Amino acid sequence: MEKPNGGAAYWRATLGLLTTVLVLWFVVSYGFGILLRPILDGIHLGGYPLGFWFAQQGSIYAFLVLIFWYAARMNKLDREHDVHED
Repeated sequence: MEKPNGGAAYWRATLGLLTTVLVLWFVVSYGFGILLRPILDGIHLGGYPLGFWFAQQGSIYAFLVLIFWYAARMNKLDREHDVHED
């Protein structure tokens, strides 16, 4: 049974999750890889400066983690709002 205003609540939760994912992706890719690169270059990871690593590899790894986290969180939201597929 659908709750009153259930569609609006589901949409609001979905947009909130999407906003969170996009902000995290921006911080990791643009923030760590470009804006904070001079600060992070003092730390080395695998022989390379951390700022360089984030620009080349770290943002890709973070993106992959975000994909799986987003999928798991969306499944949870679908179940909470009773719009899941079985």
